[in-house]
Amino acid sequence: MAERSAMSVELPPALRSALQRELEGVSRKGLAERASRTSEAYRAGKGSAGVIRALEDALAYALARLPATYAACATVFAEAARLAPGFAPKTVLDAGSGPAAASWAAREAWPGLAGVTWLDASAPFLDLAGRLAADAPPVIAEAARLKADLVGGGAWPRADLVAASYALAEIPPAAQAGVVRALWAAAEGMLVLVEPGTPAGYARLLAAREALIAEGADVLAPCPHARACPLAAPDWCHFTVRLPRSRDHKLAKGAETPFEDEKFAYLVAARPGVGAAARTSRILRHPRMGKPGLELRLCGPEGLETRLVARRDKAAFPRARRAGWGDAWEG
Repeated sequence: MAERSAMSVELPPALRSALQRELEGVSRKGLAERASRTSEAYRAGKGSAGVIRALEDALAYALARLPATYAACATVFAEAARLAPGFAPKTVLDAGSGPAAASWAAREAWPGLAGVTWLDASAPFLDLAGRLAADAPPVIAEAARLKADLVGGGAWPRADLVAASYALAEIPPAAQAGVVRALWAAAEGMLVLVEPGTPAGYARLLAAREALIAEGADVLAPCPHARACPLAAPDWCHFTVRLPRSRDHKLAKGAETPFEDEKFAYLVAARPGVGAAARTSRILRHPRMGKPGLELRLCGPEGLETRLVARRDKAAFPRARRAGWGDAWEG
C-alpha cells in the first residue's frame, strides 16, 4: 500500500472514456466554477442532497473527485484482497455511492463480481453513475439503483462486500454509529470504510472501529490489533496514493501539477468466517533513510515502534527500501 509514485492508479479506460464523453460540449470554466462551489459546500458541512442538485453538479464533482476517490478505493481494496486472499465477493453494496467510484474499484480488485447495488440519496449522482457505466463491464452497467438516505434507513440489501467511501463525513455525528451498525448488518463478509485522510476523517473511523469491534467484527486493516489506537494528537492514522491529473482535472482543481497525492484513512472489517492472513506491523509514514539504514515508524501488535533496518542487514534492507508508507511490515 505504498504511495504510487509512478502514478499507476488511474481510472479504468472505460470509465475514463465515459467521463470524457460526458464532458464533450460542456464549458470547462463552468464546470470548474461548479466544482469550486461544490467543494466549498462540502467543507461547510452540507450533504450531497443540498449540494448535488443537477446532473451538471454531479459531473463537476466527478471531474474533480472521481479520480482520487477511485485511487483511494482501489488501494484499499487491493490491501483487503491481499489480507483475505480467500475472500471472493459476488455481490457489492456501494453505500453513498456518488458516481460509483467504489464499484469500479471493487470490480478491478475482484473480477468475479456478479451483482452491484448503488445506494445514494442523490438522483443526479445515480443518473451520472448510470451514464458513466454505459460501456462498463456488465456487472457495473447493470447495477441496481436504490435512492435512499443512509441516515434513518431500514435494513439495506445484504451483500458480500459493503463499501462506504467518503460517506460518513456527510452524516451527523450522532447518527454515524447507527449507520455503521446498519452497514455492518448488511455485510455478509466484509465492510470497507474510506474517509478523507484528515484528523476529522480519522476520528470518524476510530468511532466506527469501536462500534464494529463491539459488534464482533474482525478488524483486518490498517490496524494490526484490536486494542485502542496508540496514536495521540496531533498525529493521526492516514495514508496517501498518487494519481495522474488530466488537463480537465487540473482545470477543475485549479492546479498546475500533473499529479495529485490523495490522503485518505480507511478501515477494513470482516466477519469471523472470512479467512485472513495474520496481521503484521504497518508503516505509518514515509521511511527515512540515514547513514546507518532505513528508519521505519510502525504500528505493531504491541503498539507504536520505531525500527532501524540496518544497511548491513542483507535480507531485510532491500525489502525495506521497496516498502513505503501504508505497507505491512513483517520482521
